[in-house]
Amino acid sequence: MAAKYPTLQAAPRTEFGKGAARRLRRNWQIPTVIYGPETDPIHVAVNLLDFTSIVRNDGINAVVEIDVEGEKHLTMIKHLDQNVLTLDIDHVDLLAIKRGEKVEVEVPVVVEGEPAPGTLFIQEADTILIEVDVLNIPEEITVSVEGLEFGAQITAADIQIGDATLADDPELLVANIVYPEPEEPEETEEEAAEGEAAAEENK
Repeated sequence: MAAKYPTLQAAPRTEFGKGAARRLRRNWQIPTVIYGPETDPIHVAVNLLDFTSIVRNDGINAVVEIDVEGEKHLTMIKHLDQNVLTLDIDHVDLLAIKRGEKVEVEVPVVVEGEPAPGTLFIQEADTILIEVDVLNIPEEITVSVEGLEFGAQITAADIQIGDATLADDPELLVANIVYPEPEEPEETEEEAAEGEAAAEENK
């Protein structure tokens, strides 16, 4: 069976500090650390474009095999630092994992469908926390509000998550069906002029 995760080449890092990190980024490399309960921190650099492509295709919980000079480490993305201006990835923390291991991860929730006519949905939670096999982490979890009436609510416990186990509060509110708030009538030019005149008189 083919691997369900990409392999990325990485080079060991021997220089540290802000200056070294800037030099790496100028060369389209990302400073990266692999760590875990049974792994001493491993400092490497990975290609910015290749890693960005993995995040774009496989999501923020992507599993990645890192090849450091022939030594392979199975990892999952734990944390990304992004540049606030360019949104380029500036630094990556990778968690060392093992096949068959279960992990707790926050997975994005996507609400789809249209509730009953005259109502709308409010998404109250963008993610839910699940425990799942590390090689079967879903990119997202889809929730349907199709045809739901006013007052209906979807909680974390209502969501189908397959072989995963809910690790979040079962009562976490994910989506809520409400009526739209009535729009306030727009002020006419005449009413605006009257308001300004009254304000002048009260000065």
